[in-house]
Amino acid sequence: MQVQFNSDSSVMGTENVAERIEARVRSKLARFEERLTRLEIHVHDENAHKHGHDDKACTIEARPRGGRPIGVTENAATVDDAARKAATTLAQRLQRHFGRESKHGHDQRPDKAI
Repeated sequence: MQVQFNSDSSVMGTENVAERIEARVRSKLARFEERLTRLEIHVHDENAHKHGHDDKACTIEARPRGGRPIGVTENAATVDDAARKAATTLAQRLQRHFGRESKHGHDQRPDKAI
């Protein structure tokens, strides 16, 4: 699974922040790793020049193999908290997505004996 990390300049997209958030997201979504081709993580400060409550945002988009992208966005006071919340929400959505997929992936009806 390929992971791409993006941030704006107001969030200080240093290696340390990128590595820490990527590790947290990978850990939370590890059980889906074989079913995903790519994760895109975007963190930004919604009002960079002002301080505010829950103004840091994290958007994570997961790309399931052969499926449409699934994305979530969460806000929090810090980028770490926003990433944690987004990873948790995405894990729940992926669980529902793959649960539905396995529910509808049933075997063909056996031939009836006459």
